[in-house]
Amino acid sequence: MAAHLSYGRVNLNVLREAAIVWDEYLTGPFGLIAQYSLLKEHEVEKMFTLKGSRLPAADVKNIIFLVRPRLELMDIIAENVLSEDRRGPARDFHILFVPRRSLLCEQRLKDLGVLGSFIHREEYSLDLIPFDGDLLSMESEGAFKECYLESDQTSLYHAAKGLMTLQALYGTIPQIYGKGECARQVANMMIRMKREFTGSQNSIFPVFDNLLLLDRNVDLLTPLATQLTYEGLIDEIYGIQNSYVKLPPEKFAPKKQGDGGKDLPTEAKKLQLNSAEELYAEIRDKNFNAVGSVLSKKAKVISAAFEERHNAKTVGEIKQFVSQLPHMQAARGSLANHTSIAELIKDVTTSEDFFDKLTVEQEFMSGIDTDKVNSYIEDCIAQKHPLIKVLRLVCLQSVCNSGLKQKVLDYYKREILQTYGYEHILTLYNLEKAGLLKPQMGGRNNYPTIRKTLRLWMDDVNEQNPTDISYVYSGYAPLSVRLAQLLSRPGWRSIEEVLRILPGPHFEERQPLPTGLQKKRQPGENRVTLIFFLGGVTFAEIAALRFLSQLEDGGTEYVIATTKLMNGASWIESLMEKPF
Repeated sequence: MAAHLSYGRVNLNVLREAAIVWDEYLTGPFGLIAQYSLLKEHEVEKMFTLKGSRLPAADVKNIIFLVRPRLELMDIIAENVLSEDRRGPARDFHILFVPRRSLLCEQRLKDLGVLGSFIHREEYSLDLIPFDGDLLSMESEGAFKECYLESDQTSLYHAAKGLMTLQALYGTIPQIYGKGECARQVANMMIRMKREFTGSQNSIFPVFDNLLLLDRNVDLLTPLATQLTYEGLIDEIYGIQNSYVKLPPEKFAPKKQGDGGKDLPTEAKKLQLNSAEELYAEIRDKNFNAVGSVLSKKAKVISAAFEERHNAKTVGEIKQFVSQLPHMQAARGSLANHTSIAELIKDVTTSEDFFDKLTVEQEFMSGIDTDKVNSYIEDCIAQKHPLIKVLRLVCLQSVCNSGLKQKVLDYYKREILQTYGYEHILTLYNLEKAGLLKPQMGGRNNYPTIRKTLRLWMDDVNEQNPTDISYVYSGYAPLSVRLAQLLSRPGWRSIEEVLRILPGPHFEERQPLPTGLQKKRQPGENRVTLIFFLGGVTFAEIAALRFLSQLEDGGTEYVIATTKLMNGASWIESLMEKPF
């Protein structure tokens, strides 16, 4: 387990001969930091998913519940504990809340008559989870809704705590920049937390030069558009959960002669996606149209490497070839997987409907016909396409027009409710409150000003060898990443007018460093900026930031942190009210 992720007050040695009962949502994030093999070393005998009624039978002394502080989960735990008391030998119960203990949850356990059954009631402070070498996420699925709809600042407090932990490990970040109301609150919490710990001076040489805190509602547009990078499209079509994706199995079945397609696997193919895989690291952030040529070059290289075996004559040459074999076979397996994934994605991206949807999105983002009812959206509603798809497009049109004319907005709302059901009226209310689907105020559309000043739309995009971040959406440059790019050079003073139009305050804070810890920059040495997206980030934005990090004259490398990795569909879904 990574040392900096195990600082919670949990003594694993106390909990010998244990069975862990998992809140299902936590199994993915925990799998990234503690494999089952590690837990087995600490004598975790069994693992169960938290479900109602009785716990499965297990010959263990300790039962540990690992859960998020949610009231509905407390009801299930109480049911488990009460059914356990009535049978078999007595067992010890422990509960670990992730990431914080909750008095409300403990009160619920007390009301249900089971609080006294727990020997340990602790918290496991899991704030930021490492997903990749440059990517951290809190995986807080409700953060955006909590902040912008419910005015609940819990996730902002966790973000501030996570950033304080990072500073304890990697040194005080001397410069903090931010844009948005939530960013301001996180910065205030960090300053207050630092004041409360005045006794201990941080003597670690700072790794990060800047911290940029960005509210998701500063850039509502980017997640609504369809991502066009390889990783972004995998997420759009199949959904990447905690670095894993489940894919249709038929493309991955080994082809046997004369089999006639019998006995095809039925279980989804599960693949892990991260930079540890050489080929994936190379293609993940490319525009999908540039992926095919890379795969074909790779196939030729691997094929040539295998042909080398015919040239190996001496024992030494044969030995050298054999030593390279495992790496070559892994590369061939990796190539086969990604060729299959690319074929699956191509089936979607070459469809007529995908092209029509993309055309409408790009028209909105370049400012064409954003102020009237769109015929493609009308057709989607009439044909009862998935509601999330329709809501994404309507919200995109609204954001690109600084809100819709009342007549257009009422028409869309009426059509959606009549087609999909009146229970969705609460969802439409949530989208309006979040600023995604709203009437235009004051009759003024500010989007063209923002688009031109920040160069958000580029007509001539080189998808194969990009020169600008707009390649990730084949023309649209993510507003959030453009803000980060302009902060690095020439600075935000050059875009003061646009910053005033965008929601929330923009600010700058300095954190003084003790003498001797100030950085003396070497010529050509890059700055390191930690950029924290409050409310979620998409894989396309991550790709754009990695592109900026790799620019020779960029001057800045980015490390990305967020409350949640998301795409437009999962974002809209998190704002939807579930019909009763």
